[in-house]
Amino acid sequence: MSNRSITLTDELYDYLLGASLREDDLLRQLREETASHPLAVMQISPEQGQFMALLAHLMGARRTLEIGVFTGYSALVVALALPPEGRIIACDVSEEYTAVARRYWRQAGVADKIDLRIGPAVETLDRLIEDGQTESFDLAFIDADKNEYDAYYERALVLVRRGGLIAIDNVLWSGTVIDTTDTDEAVVSIRALNAKLRDDERVHLSMLPLGDGLTLAMKR
Repeated sequence: MSNRSITLTDELYDYLLGASLREDDLLRQLREETASHPLAVMQISPEQGQFMALLAHLMGARRTLEIGVFTGYSALVVALALPPEGRIIACDVSEEYTAVARRYWRQAGVADKIDLRIGPAVETLDRLIEDGQTESFDLAFIDADKNEYDAYYERALVLVRRGGLIAIDNVLWSGTVIDTTDTDEAVVSIRALNAKLRDDERVHLSMLPLGDGLTLAMKR
C-alpha cells in the first residue's frame, strides 16, 4: 500500500505495458517509426495514448480538438476510439512531420475523421471561435509550443462544452518545473499555467504523473 504515486522502475514500467497495453498494430508501427526521429521525445507514451482513448470512450466524445500533432500518434489513437461520425480538428505548423501522420491515418482508415489544419494554432482556434464553434467540442488535447500553452488553454476553454475535458501534456516537463533557477521560457510558461490552473474555478482539475505529466481540466 502507498499514500503517494509509485515510482516506476524500468522493470515495473515494462510490466505495466505488458499487463495492460492494448495497442493497435498501426499505432505500434507509428510509435516505432517515430522512435528514430530526432525529436522522438515529442511522442506521447503508449499508455498515455490508451488512457486518452479511454477518456474518449467514457465521454462518448464525437468532436475533439488536438493542438500539436507531430507524427500523429495521439490523433490516431483518439480517432480509432471515436464513433464513425466522430471528427477531430488537428492543429500543427509542420507539413513535414504531419506527412507521416497522414500516411498512418490513411492506412488506419480514419483520415476522413481528421481535419488537419496547418498554421499557427492560435489563429486556427480563433477562427473556430469566430465561426461559432464555441462549446462544440467534447475533448481538447494540448501538446504544442509550450510558450503558447496559456493561449491554447484559454481558447480551448471557450471551444469545449460544459462537462468537456481539456488534457494538457508535459506539465511536469521532465521535472524541471520544480527548479526555480530554471528560467527557460518553456519551463516558465508551464510553471505559470500550472499555478493558474490550480486556482481556476472555471474547471475541475487533476494533475496526473502520467508520461511527462498530464493535467485534466473539466469545464464547469
